[in-house]
Amino acid sequence: MLRKLIHILFLPCSKATLLMEKRNAQLISRKEDRQLSMHLKICKWCRAYEEKLKILDDILKRKRSHKENIEINDSDIQYFKNKILNKLDI
Repeated sequence: MLRKLIHILFLPCSKATLLMEKRNAQLISRKEDRQLSMHLKICKWCRAYEEKLKILDDILKRKRSHKENIEINDSDIQYFKNKILNKLDI
């Protein structure tokens, strides 16, 4: 109940994910950064999304810097899924 109330009062998940994407593209304000930090402390789903976003961003940066095709094979995908599941304690 308390977590739901905090989500409503401070920052909903939809806004948190938008701020994570925005933070990757540009600087966000101090207020937005504080709100996002607070949200990530209470929301395991958004923390998992942030982890996925970091991994994907790293892959894209490597691809852009090397200008080569980075193939993602099935074992990489399974590793990524297992890592997220472990973070979510499922």
